[in-house]
Amino acid sequence: MTRFLAFPAGRRSKWVVLATWIVILGAVMGTGLPGKFADAEKNESTSFLPGDAESTTALKAVESLQDGEQAPTVIVYRRADGLTAQDKATIVSDVEKLNALKFRNTTPFGNPTGPDAREPFQLSQDGTTALIANSIEGDGESDTLIDPVDAYRELVSDEQASDRPDGLQVKVTGPAGISADAIKVFENINGTLLGAAVLLVLILLIIIYRSPIFWFFPLFSVIVAEIVSRGLGYGVSELGVTINGQSSSITSILVLGAGTDYALLLVSRYREELRRHEDKHEAMALALKSAGPAIIASAATVSIALFALILAKVNGTAGLGPLGALGVLTAMLVQLTFLPALLVAVGRKPFWPRVPRFGDEGADATHGSWRRLGERIERNPRRIWVGTAAILALFCLGLLNFSTGLTQGNSFRDDVEAIAGQKLVEQGFPAGQSAPTDIVVRDPAKVDAVIASVSKAPGVAAVRPTPFSGEQGTLLAAFLEDDPYSTTAFDRIDGIRAAARAGDPQAVVGGPTAVEKDLRDASADDTTLLIPLTLVIVFLILLVLLRAVTATLLLMGTVLLSFGAALGVASIVFDVAFGFPGSDPSFPLFAFIFLVALGVDYNIFLMARVREETLTHGTRDGMLRGLAVTGGVITSAGVVLAGTFAVLAVLPLVFLTEIGFTIAFGVLLDTFIVRSILVPALVLDVGPKVWWPSALARGGDGGGAPH
Repeated sequence: MTRFLAFPAGRRSKWVVLATWIVILGAVMGTGLPGKFADAEKNESTSFLPGDAESTTALKAVESLQDGEQAPTVIVYRRADGLTAQDKATIVSDVEKLNALKFRNTTPFGNPTGPDAREPFQLSQDGTTALIANSIEGDGESDTLIDPVDAYRELVSDEQASDRPDGLQVKVTGPAGISADAIKVFENINGTLLGAAVLLVLILLIIIYRSPIFWFFPLFSVIVAEIVSRGLGYGVSELGVTINGQSSSITSILVLGAGTDYALLLVSRYREELRRHEDKHEAMALALKSAGPAIIASAATVSIALFALILAKVNGTAGLGPLGALGVLTAMLVQLTFLPALLVAVGRKPFWPRVPRFGDEGADATHGSWRRLGERIERNPRRIWVGTAAILALFCLGLLNFSTGLTQGNSFRDDVEAIAGQKLVEQGFPAGQSAPTDIVVRDPAKVDAVIASVSKAPGVAAVRPTPFSGEQGTLLAAFLEDDPYSTTAFDRIDGIRAAARAGDPQAVVGGPTAVEKDLRDASADDTTLLIPLTLVIVFLILLVLLRAVTATLLLMGTVLLSFGAALGVASIVFDVAFGFPGSDPSFPLFAFIFLVALGVDYNIFLMARVREETLTHGTRDGMLRGLAVTGGVITSAGVVLAGTFAVLAVLPLVFLTEIGFTIAFGVLLDTFIVRSILVPALVLDVGPKVWWPSALARGGDGGGAPH
């Protein structure tokens, strides 16, 4: 394996490696795969539904009855002191203008209560609010939904149109409006995110290397990894894996962050070897042989943990599994092949002005601030690890404040017209008027029984028949009293389903509220399954790498404690500082996967070096020496990774902001507290027994393994 790792450092083989990557990059760019990857994203919430969810069954039935998936557009008109005759004339005129647009896959606008109404709009009982509605038939293309909604808003919205009567509020909302707003946010994510993340990494690399030149090489290699991973991502989407803007943006962050970390670790070891060896090829070969296994173990931990997400019920979560795993593995492969070949080809000069020369002094295992920190910990390691663990446990108490109150209706950080429109609907109609719950009655003879039963269910304002009927059954629309995108409405769905089946045992319930309810239930099931599975995966990888049960258990314990502390602090910050309504039910799973896998990374980098030093110097000095020589580079890697995840906070979605903050805080906690203080204190307190049952456990603190 070591010979294979050193291949990119060869005098001739480096050119082979560089040529191979140039061909790969040219093929990916030439075929336009990165652009095709962006086009393959599916950002509609219905595309995330698990196949066994009742909402999925209902959706298929409704599509059959309506000859396609119909997304209702609702335009709401409101004047607080009552709509005037001029307002009503404006609505009538708007209906004519809207219907003249003639978008394909759209139905005419009119009264949402039915074609027999005397007016083309539905008026609230208090006369303050009116609704008109149509439907847009989806075909899987985002523009099919976005283009009509944008045109409607340009024509009638009080935020865009210039001919609105003073005081008349007009908003475009409904499932089509909310979906269009969500899709536009997701489609704009990648460019904004990638630009901000690359800029941040550039600044951090200049600070870390203190060179106006060298930053280019690790950053360029990371960009190569990002381009290639997006090309591979398109291949994954062609296999039927669901990819959305959320999973795409998180994968980009993983590639940038993890790829930069791997580059920092390799370059740090390369600089060490350049001071010990005059031949740059020999120095890089040794750097690859020593740092390569730790980087591979790190990438394996993250990628296997991510790939386990493919078992998730929620299609969006399952899609992140292979996509994220491929991204991390691509970053690892690029940094262990392309980057070393590139660095050997350009030589020492790009390190200017701090060029590492043969014989220069470098990272010192016996001096420096990290060595001094280790020696201070050594004086009383038990008191330090107990005190540190107690502080982290205190942070964990913040979990008592954790809430799953985040929904599609409150997931935007900025003002969104569709959400504002939904609030206007609620002031004049039952809140669920803009997004009815679908009920498919299989037996036509039982339609009246289902209507009567569901009408009595808690939270249902009204149940009305629709004109859609066929082999799949008869479609009914149930209008909820509560905001259809609220947790209260989600809690009503089970009762509505029970009531519907009381009238027809074969009836199924779907629609926007039921879709999100089923997604939340599936997310909770995914969390229950995948968190224990991830723990087993990480445990086995650490066991293979360290060949020590005790060390593996200690590291797993520190990572779990760090995860609980990060999530606890985040729960308090989200509520008190940010004022967020809560978190998505999938949030703990995402946070766990990233924090545990990435948190273990830094322990892998540290303990792999400690084990190497222990072979010669014993456990005590091996711990001190390992901390001394890795402290700077691991801290730099942690800052870079935390910074890249923090960039998620620039995006206007609460979920991604929460993920960005939590992972950034958790990584910094791992870097500065867990890896720098807690782990060294535990190892120094336990002593050689930390390596049990390997031969190192029988060595003394003052020497290496027994011969």
